[in-house]
Amino acid sequence: MNTIWIITQRELRAYFDSLTAYITLILFLGLTGFFTWINADMNIFVRGQASLDVFFNIAYWTLFFFIPALTMRLLAEEKRSGTIEWLLTRPVNDHQVILGKFFATLLLIIITLIFTLPYYITVANLGNIDHGAVICGYLGLILLSGAYISIGIFASSITNNQIVSFLIAIFIGIFFHWLFGILASNSAGWLGQTLNYLNISMHFESISRGVIDTKDLIYFLSIIFLGLYLAKVSLSKRNIID
Repeated sequence: MNTIWIITQRELRAYFDSLTAYITLILFLGLTGFFTWINADMNIFVRGQASLDVFFNIAYWTLFFFIPALTMRLLAEEKRSGTIEWLLTRPVNDHQVILGKFFATLLLIIITLIFTLPYYITVANLGNIDHGAVICGYLGLILLSGAYISIGIFASSITNNQIVSFLIAIFIGIFFHWLFGILASNSAGWLGQTLNYLNISMHFESISRGVIDTKDLIYFLSIIFLGLYLAKVSLSKRNIID
């Protein structure tokens, strides 16, 4: 566990050293802040409710694009530059490297979300806000981020090109984010139920409403586990070939 934490610190420091963290913070706060407080069609004041639903909906879409941009370099760049070979010859194994990179990116997202807490405090002072729904909404964003980070790390593990990694992560994410829901609405019976269960928005909306269901937690944790496991398999195969 100590090794994983060391790698996590190294990767988190790399985000801030390369300005990636600052750009992420500025863009995320700018986009979510604009639509939450300023946009004439959907801001909090237009809705007239003490709720952060607008923020959670915008963050849901913003993270879909931001996370692949954050993860595209994690393994692809190290493979391209050859530093992955150096790293894996150290007293660490594949899963420690992958988990360290996963936790570093997740921590960056959590830090970014912490900077949005003034939204919550402001709305709470404007009216009677559902505190439970807000806490669950943030939990939903964290679980959503974990799922997309694992997908992004897997995408980054199968190529040494950052742009290709980004596109692969987006392509896979489209299925969970959008296509499974569309296919489910046009399907019936067990197929429709299965496709609907695979739809990530259904689980995110369930949690953000303030309902923590075991099936939603299992869903997100399963995607996280599968993405990280496939990334580990990809790295292991590369080591065997080398």
